[in-house]
Amino acid sequence: MPIKAVQQFMLGTVLNNEQQAKETLAAMKAAGYDGIELCGFMIHPIGFVVKLLTKAAGMPVGKGGNLDWHKLVQETDLKVVSLHTDLGSLERDAHAVAEEAKSFGTEYVVITGMYRFDYGDEATMHELAKRLNKAGETLQKEGIHLLYHNHNCELRHVNAEKRAYDILLEETDPAFVNFEFDSYWFTEGGANALAWMQRLGPRMKLWHINDRGTRITGSAITPILKTDSMELGTGNMDLDSLMTQALSVNVDAIILESTATGWTIPLSRASSSVQNTLHKNSDLPFSHHFLLHYPHKSNAPHRLLLPVRGAVFCGEYFCVTGYGFPAARSGFCHPGG
Repeated sequence: MPIKAVQQFMLGTVLNNEQQAKETLAAMKAAGYDGIELCGFMIHPIGFVVKLLTKAAGMPVGKGGNLDWHKLVQETDLKVVSLHTDLGSLERDAHAVAEEAKSFGTEYVVITGMYRFDYGDEATMHELAKRLNKAGETLQKEGIHLLYHNHNCELRHVNAEKRAYDILLEETDPAFVNFEFDSYWFTEGGANALAWMQRLGPRMKLWHINDRGTRITGSAITPILKTDSMELGTGNMDLDSLMTQALSVNVDAIILESTATGWTIPLSRASSSVQNTLHKNSDLPFSHHFLLHYPHKSNAPHRLLLPVRGAVFCGEYFCVTGYGFPAARSGFCHPGG
């Protein structure tokens, strides 16, 4: 069965010290998760300017980079399913990246393109495929496998027949490059996520699970519905079909990553919608954690007031507040995981 994991981005700024990190990871473990996906810039100290930029982008990283992550994952018995990095770091020193991945016991290094490349330019995409192949081949010699993580920017057309993702699929060598598929971002971009998952087939090694629906925003006089990341089972994505496809190709891990503005995971209760989505098949990997909307009013019951976005354990509740990334616009893809 796939490992049940959480993307480190979701833990935000509640990893500010060792004790807080231990409590957060222990609560995550108690909620039924047995893995974590680490991000390179969240496990190393980063400069003040980078902190400001990540905060401005809606993804505050806190002080977790100052902690001993080898010790934390070992003490909480969490499996590191992959390590996120960037293509530039791989090209500069693939050996160092590979050694760090090995030190955490993972075989996967994942990169994202996001705003770094012009996904509407065909020549750029051909060049990116070549760079991925070269980086993947180098990592392969180190015993590590390279995966590419999508957002919605890869859906941009590079010509009348092809999208950027077509080129990445067709021109990367499966021996050196495979994929971590994020079904939310392709759904957000208007694509058929299931069809793309089927096209990827066994090249999809990891799956980022999320749900997409609508929230009411604006004033009470002129409320509008805005599409957004939702708690699993409360949105409109066909999670049953996506899950079936992921299991059919034996993905190594299913990783929860939401850009929802806030969640509460009660360990003893679950909404029927989530249970229906995640429990129809006893083999589904998310059978022990249930996602309900996090109340935002200060007088709401069971609410834990948090000055920052992040995650913390309080009694029977594991409160996870995500990043609320803005949707990508005009060809830009937000710097999320």
